[in-house]
Amino acid sequence: MRFMPFVVSALSMSACLLASTGALAQDAQPQSTPVKNIVLVHGAWVDGSGWKPVYDILTKDGYHVSLVQEPLTSLEDDVAATKRVLDLQNGPTILVAHSYGGSIITEAGVHPNVVGLVYVAAHAPAVGEDEGTLGKGMPSYTSKQPGAIRKTDDGYTYLNPVDFPKDFAADLPLKQAQFESHSQILTAAKVFSTPMTVAAWTTKPSWGIVAANDKIINPDLERWYYARAHSHTTVIPGASHSVYESRPKEVAAVIEDAATHAQQ
Repeated sequence: MRFMPFVVSALSMSACLLASTGALAQDAQPQSTPVKNIVLVHGAWVDGSGWKPVYDILTKDGYHVSLVQEPLTSLEDDVAATKRVLDLQNGPTILVAHSYGGSIITEAGVHPNVVGLVYVAAHAPAVGEDEGTLGKGMPSYTSKQPGAIRKTDDGYTYLNPVDFPKDFAADLPLKQAQFESHSQILTAAKVFSTPMTVAAWTTKPSWGIVAANDKIINPDLERWYYARAHSHTTVIPGASHSVYESRPKEVAAVIEDAATHAQQ
């Protein structure tokens, strides 16, 4: 009987050791944490200022947000400009793009800092594909309008300022849309016909936003892109191509969802 206290004590110590070992094992499990770095990429004919409504929401929610001001001179130049900003990030990053910017992040998204992609009314070609050819297969409203997309003698494109408000930004205030129509960044025509050499969405999780009333990119083409990429897809009814400006809350919510779940 005098050995009983020692037996009880030994059992208690064993239980404590097992509990401690279990706790250590649990602590050793990889913990997924939300991504805090967001990089935003604009599309053709516009600049990064259109992202401000989304930027304001994301920064208020505690995210570190950077914007790429790509030159729109070639896909190679635009990808390089994006990678330059990605190099400045201090860890895992969600890479977001609008419109032609989707082709840019499809290439630049292989950067090691990128853990997730968000396509906002954007193109997402595969290796060997280009958005211009894919757009001909599912033409947009704008592409079927003679004279809507114009080209300079040296090979740069822009959207006819008369067509811009109703085609690009139908759900923005008219004065804002008119200002944007006259502050376009002329975009090299060759960016639309340059084939992809890599496709980051084949190896990294992606999210896609369909702007249901998009006239610049056929909404059915957006759906097709995202279905092929197995993207987490959100359709925003009534949204124009300027969805990132007109519906910033919905767009920011998708980006934050990507930041929360990209590493799970």
